[in-house]
Amino acid sequence: MALSEHKTHMGRDTLIRVVTPKPLTESHAARYAWAAARLALGWIFLWAFLDKTFGLGHETPAAKAWIDGGSPTDGFMAHATAGPLAGFYHDIAGAAWADWLFMLGLAGIGAALVLGVGMRVAAAAGAALLVMMWSAVLPPENNPFMDDHLVYAILVIGLALVSAGDTLGLGRWWGGTRLVKRLPFLK
Repeated sequence: MALSEHKTHMGRDTLIRVVTPKPLTESHAARYAWAAARLALGWIFLWAFLDKTFGLGHETPAAKAWIDGGSPTDGFMAHATAGPLAGFYHDIAGAAWADWLFMLGLAGIGAALVLGVGMRVAAAAGAALLVMMWSAVLPPENNPFMDDHLVYAILVIGLALVSAGDTLGLGRWWGGTRLVKRLPFLK
């Protein structure tokens, strides 16, 4: 536990030292751990965007790249076969508007996390996108309800709550801009 010391003068000759525990999220090590988690999750979003856009061959073969006419939503959503929302996802799979929203979401959330700016918006959008992706694969393959999408959704919200963008990111600077001071939800 990190400790914080405060010196208080009581009277002329009396010095009282008050030691209070600092929350773990304020410790040096915790700030860097949260920053590392932010960068890692940001890279997951950015990699998904890059792989789907250019067909880099990890999950998306070159022939199905978005820039070559492939649909980034068709592959994932069209395979939603068992869950209660399977029909909904089948209906929107491959729609141009769904492709654009999905890809803009991946790029925007990934960039915000990597840069450490707009963490509140990234947390809300990221959690919504991840919960939608989770609901497309219901029930999860290896667990009755929990999978990595829900874990990442919880993580992205936690990242915003602990101001993870301030360490190894531009969050502190971003929070001081006139725009964010006027519209704090953009922090």
